Amino acid sequence: MTETMKHTLLFVFVGVMILLEGMTDFLFFSGSWNSALVILNMGLISAIMAIGVNIQWGFAGLFNVGIMGFTALGGLAVVLTSTPVIPAAWSSGGVSILIALVMGAMTVAAGVMITKFMAPGKLRMLVLAGIMIVGFFVYRAIFDPAVGSVEAINPALQGNIGGLGLPVLLSWPAGGLLAAGAAWLIGKTALGLRSDYLAIATLGIAEIIIAVLKNEDWLSRGVKNVVGLPRPLPYEVDLQNDPGFVESAAGLGLDPVLASTIYVKAGYALMFTVVLLALLWMAQMALKSPWGRMMRAIRDNETAAEAMGKDVTRRHLQIFVLGSAICGIAGAMMTTLDSQLTPGTYNPLRFTFLIWVMVIVGGSGNNFGAVLGGMLIWFFWIKVEPMGILLMEVVTSGMAEGSALKAHLVESASHMRLFTMGLILLLVLRFSPRGLIPEK
Repeated sequence: MTETMKHTLLFVFVGVMILLEGMTDFLFFSGSWNSALVILNMGLISAIMAIGVNIQWGFAGLFNVGIMGFTALGGLAVVLTSTPVIPAAWSSGGVSILIALVMGAMTVAAGVMITKFMAPGKLRMLVLAGIMIVGFFVYRAIFDPAVGSVEAINPALQGNIGGLGLPVLLSWPAGGLLAAGAAWLIGKTALGLRSDYLAIATLGIAEIIIAVLKNEDWLSRGVKNVVGLPRPLPYEVDLQNDPGFVESAAGLGLDPVLASTIYVKAGYALMFTVVLLALLWMAQMALKSPWGRMMRAIRDNETAAEAMGKDVTRRHLQIFVLGSAICGIAGAMMTTLDSQLTPGTYNPLRFTFLIWVMVIVGGSGNNFGAVLGGMLIWFFWIKVEPMGILLMEVVTSGMAEGSALKAHLVESASHMRLFTMGLILLLVLRFSPRGLIPEK
């Protein structure tokens, strides 16, 4: 059997598993097209994230453990782009917040300029300290009262500055741009670090981003969440109240509630597939281009690449920004799908380490492997828990009712997710260390 046939069968296997989820009600399959489309949609988004990480690691060998932060920035972009403008917030403190942020940026820029152009010595230290201290107090004097004014405006529903009121689909590229801008700032300082220190730095920065989103209510409503975000497709309840849609659903023999959920989720699946295919095509073209061959040469031997005149740091910055932008796009898509931004739900296990498992299992350095890993691992991540419950019920079937051991085993089924992810990772590393679809 050729390699192409093997790889095709792997994708067919994932497709069949999703189809079984929708068509059957057997063992751990729920027999619901609704749940099958939920798995498909999040699998497509996870595959896009995996492509972003694969570009960084598979193309250039950059160990980015801050995926969660860039994903969250993509979600924030949906709020800042598509939610309505809140005039009261801008009139009471929004402009002052912008002025304070500009002042803070100017203070940092002044510090950089002094460090760059003044000769080292006590005078430079005094001037730098003076500018930073004065700039900090001026920033806080403008920023704090403005934030208090904005957050006091109808805090149960608003309390933030709102957005630009633009079409929500524009927030997807906006999420990529926001994540790319943050990646550029991070990369300018962190990419000079060794790979292990880069991982620690990106993980810490991602936690800082999440902490900002959780605590700055004026920006993202913090842990109060932003709900009811605009969508490119109608809400299900609106479809259920549409006589034309209800009549069409009845003509197909479908309940309006079920028909509306399938219609919306299938629409998202179509849009996500288009985005995935476009990014996959661009990633493949980049991989096969002279630029892609140069990036892999840098990955394999930085010293030799520098000897050939390549600017390794600049190329690393390019690939870091590009991969982070793709993660930002995926984050914006996910927030649009959920119709809400919930900063408290972002955690490294789901939005960083699980994506790394997808890339490693699928095949680092291979874009198709990243897509396969994203779809496959996400399917098991969702379905392992019901599989674990079924397994524990079988194991404990002979135990007496009320047994403490039986209760403990059944309650432990929820931990099967982590166990299964580790087991899959170990098996792939043992029998196919380059992934299911290795780099060519």
